Amino acid sequence: MGFPGTWMTESESVVYRVVPKCACSTIGQIMYYSDHGEFFDGDIHDAQSGLHKWALDASQLPITENVKGHKSYAFTCVRNPYTRILSSFFDKICGIQRNGKRYRGNLVPLLIQKYGIEVGGDDGKQEFDQIASFRRFLLFARDTIRWRRPMDPDIHWSAMSGHVSTFIVNGGRYDKIFWTEAFNDGMQDVLDAIDTTHTVNLAEIPRFNESEGHGPKRAHPVEAYFDDLSMHLMREIYKRDFELFKYDFDNPANKQPVGEIDLDEVHAKLGD
Repeated sequence: MGFPGTWMTESESVVYRVVPKCACSTIGQIMYYSDHGEFFDGDIHDAQSGLHKWALDASQLPITENVKGHKSYAFTCVRNPYTRILSSFFDKICGIQRNGKRYRGNLVPLLIQKYGIEVGGDDGKQEFDQIASFRRFLLFARDTIRWRRPMDPDIHWSAMSGHVSTFIVNGGRYDKIFWTEAFNDGMQDVLDAIDTTHTVNLAEIPRFNESEGHGPKRAHPVEAYFDDLSMHLMREIYKRDFELFKYDFDNPANKQPVGEIDLDEVHAKLGD
């Protein structure tokens, strides 16, 4: 299986396991900049050179050798499950993607037909009942994760622990897992631990939020989207994420972590 979703600087200064919807565009650009002294011109997910990625055939051997030998500092970044799935909904389901089309072609029509969701019209700009539609989307997300119906789960709403675990199961070990909610502190810890070709000043780094502006703005506070049933579904899908990465399941309004991530616990529980 190897190391899907793993990126590494060409200088092999650092290895990163991508977790979708967790600041991955910004992290990728920081890695690119640390090697080249400039940002990639465009969405870093489109870069075919300048950064080792598991999806590029020529990168697989260097990544495998590095990770299995733990030659470089390895890290990943996680996010509150409540805000992460809301972000996925507004970006991937309601939004028009950067190619000018809907995400995954027939996905949105399928959701409209089978689950009765609304997405704000053809351009995603019209008024609609965001709360009702999101809750129906959450039901769909649960169905894909629990029963792989009506399709396999998508990387943007499958559990973070699943992404994080493939790295461990195949022989990798993390030196750091930090929260998007404390991005600068966590990213600075990574930068302090590695030697980079070019110095990165986090205070001057723009946020590369590639999904910003794709879809409608969230009209309500986070907690408004989650009633008892929604929270039950969230527990069913993301129980491990809440527990391992120390997020507050009981209060959707609290996006901050409530404890420290225990790396030994993460490796023990996700390494089987």
